Amino acid sequence: MKFTRSARRRDREPRGEVAGGGGAQLRTDEVSRHAVRLVVIDDDLARLVPFATLPQLLRAGDLVVLNDAATLPGSLPGSAGDGAVFELRLSGPVDGNRLTGVLLGPGDHHTRTEHRAAPPMLAVGERVRIGSFSAIVTAATGRRVELIASLAGDDLWQAIYAMGAPVQYAHRAELLPLYAVQTSYAARPWAAEMPSAGRPLTWDVLLGLRRAGIELATLTHAAGLSSTGDEGLDRALPWPERYELPAKTVAAIAWAKARGGRVIAVGTTVVRALEAAAQPDGELAAGSGVATLRLDPAYVPRITDGLISGLHAPGESHFELLQAFAPRDQLERGLVLAAAQGLSSHELGDACLIL
Repeated sequence: MKFTRSARRRDREPRGEVAGGGGAQLRTDEVSRHAVRLVVIDDDLARLVPFATLPQLLRAGDLVVLNDAATLPGSLPGSAGDGAVFELRLSGPVDGNRLTGVLLGPGDHHTRTEHRAAPPMLAVGERVRIGSFSAIVTAATGRRVELIASLAGDDLWQAIYAMGAPVQYAHRAELLPLYAVQTSYAARPWAAEMPSAGRPLTWDVLLGLRRAGIELATLTHAAGLSSTGDEGLDRALPWPERYELPAKTVAAIAWAKARGGRVIAVGTTVVRALEAAAQPDGELAAGSGVATLRLDPAYVPRITDGLISGLHAPGESHFELLQAFAPRDQLERGLVLAAAQGLSSHELGDACLIL
């Protein structure tokens, strides 16, 4: 069994071949959210079904937890005092009038992130332009920066939405509209990039889950960047990320577990938030926090019992994370099936369910 790939990080940059048995390859194109197929990995078995059948795959009493963070228009044009241009990619939520992100040099998404020119080196105290407003650099470490914008409140949000675009990578030549990277239940604009595992959860699927006696709950997790253009920074991803866990979600999880239901996380951001909020005694703490947990094959989830995710190949950071839920050989069997059936490993592609 052999898998080959060229991408360094997750599923955002263009991929090479991802091959399974018989030379079949995972596609790398986009799939309509209404046509997503699902590889189900359960009890050493792997099978392929339409994503729309998710309500039949779970049990009454199970709880599906969603990340309701909306995707920011987080790619912003900027220029330094000497006129040098850069792109600011927000890496977390806008906090008052404070912006945090990474800088890329001249160019756009048509050039792979790691091939973009280096950005100008900004100094603390320097005044820069971010589109229609100015900002002061308050922290700078290489290409990571924090800025205080001259605008605040509604004025700042209007400026960001007027000039910003979703963070985009070279696998798609056409501009990506902001609506295309939102889930059907998106709420607060916290995510630097789309929590894409939830993309195929259309209203029809969500209503089907409720009709089947499967409960839904939400949290908000600030999904961060998947590539920065700097190899050293990329090795440290995912960075610590903010989350908010509502008390009603904690109560829903306790209710489900008390009745033998399973907690199914939609995406790895949900896993990070729930596991970060787990106390030493196993209880969940509602409220705000910062998820610093890095999941790997040695980690045993304490809260989450199953996971919905995109398709990820060996060598990707997300593949290592998925091994917290299933052994490597099971995941590889699922990938072989996916490749043989022509599934897509694109960020906006097909999915898997691990139970």
